This record gives sequence, C-alpha cells and structure tokens, in this order.
Amino acid sequence: MSERIEEKWINIDEAANYLSVKPATVRDWIRKGKNIPAHKIGKQWKFKYSELDAWVNSGKSAME
Repeated sequence: MSERIEEKWINIDEAANYLSVKPATVRDWIRKGKNIPAHKIGKQWKFKYSELDAWVNSGKSAME
C-alpha cells in the first residue's frame, strides 16, 4: 500500500523567506499578476514549496 505524504500549505511570510525576498515583494507579485503560484484560502494567500520551486525553475519568476 502506498502512503501519500501531504505537503503543507505555507503563508506569505514563509514563502517570502523561502524565496529570500520580503513579504511585500510576494504581495506585489500577486497583485501585478507575475504568475506566482498562490492560492487564496479564505482571506489568506497560501503556497506550496513544490509549486514555488516549479515556478522558479520554469523561469517565470524572472519575467518582467
């Protein structure tokens, strides 16, 4: 039987720390439509490490 390990959701502060930017930068990327993989859950933005990694590796994070 295979076990599925769920990846936990992280908040803006944790995502900013992971990407080595300020939380205001992450909020700005969301607001300006920079295609950062953010999900609105309730009133908060949430992220997953794997989606952030894929976004950075795709080169979309470098687009202006």
